[in-house]
Amino acid sequence: MSGVQNLTVDEDGQDQRLDRWFKRMFPHISQGRIEKLCRKGEIRVEKGRVKPGTRLETGQNVRVPPLPDARDLRERNIAVVTDDDREMIQNSVLFKDEHFIVINKPAGLPTQGGTGHDIHVDMLAEELKFGEEKKPKLVHRLDKDTSGVLLLARNGRAAKALAKALQDRETRKVYWALVAGRLPERVGTIQYGLIKAGGHGPNGAGEKMHCVHPNEVDSTPGAKRATTDYAVIENIGTRATWVGLVPVTGRTHQLRVHMAEIGCPIVGDGKYGGSSQSNDGEGWGAKIGGDVSRKMHLHARSIGFVHPFTKKEMFFEAPLPEHMARSWDLFGWNLKWAPKDPFAIFE
Repeated sequence: MSGVQNLTVDEDGQDQRLDRWFKRMFPHISQGRIEKLCRKGEIRVEKGRVKPGTRLETGQNVRVPPLPDARDLRERNIAVVTDDDREMIQNSVLFKDEHFIVINKPAGLPTQGGTGHDIHVDMLAEELKFGEEKKPKLVHRLDKDTSGVLLLARNGRAAKALAKALQDRETRKVYWALVAGRLPERVGTIQYGLIKAGGHGPNGAGEKMHCVHPNEVDSTPGAKRATTDYAVIENIGTRATWVGLVPVTGRTHQLRVHMAEIGCPIVGDGKYGGSSQSNDGEGWGAKIGGDVSRKMHLHARSIGFVHPFTKKEMFFEAPLPEHMARSWDLFGWNLKWAPKDPFAIFE
């Protein structure tokens, strides 16, 4: 914990908002913490109370109260945004305009916070303001271990329009997956309903989705209909398959549960595929051995939609994460073999 500091605003701080200057000087202190310190009058400029949006001038004196350092926060298991985190999330941006931002979410990064204090996209959105007053808002989610295209809205109008497009299924989301085994058809549709079963851990930890036969969905309390289209792009005999997936509905863990249900779990999916079980083409399990990474091989490859304001056709494609790219190289698969929409080859 530091003591009280009195800092002088340098030339780079001229006309800069206090909260942004503070984040530049103390990047591990959250926006919420800065706002609280301003409300309590602990941060002062020229001995006067200030708001987070107060504009600074070169040469002004800023009183900084005692602050925990990054090590203190980590020891208390409090998430801290580091310079590496900031660089990572900003380098993930695929596109931005005044209405929305598209990022390639890294595998292993949660979209939102849950139990614990993990760094997540919603927290890191503070680093994606790019001159705006408010951070961009999430309009949909990806599982923690799923990588790929993720949309964030930069204003309320965009958030409402994009959320409606997703709800009305006016977007085209295509996922790529490496699954164990060989699918029954080159192109097909999975229509098992889904129902949530509670976990046995604290606060329901460990809950899973389970499949319900389509004919039994209406008579099963809590079950919801779910539909997934799949198209095979390439395969290695009966050992593994590169498949394109389109979630027609958007249920929790839908793609993972559906692929496991038909005996071709997504490689690295220990929750639904039993990662400890080997799948050499005849058995069932999400581990295919060899040099293939045990990480989840599910990637939100692309999204297409009509821009809600310019009305232009928009299409964004996210590069594969490193562990999936290594698997593709291992099998000798060329990314150019797959069309933008893998279902187009079957039309």
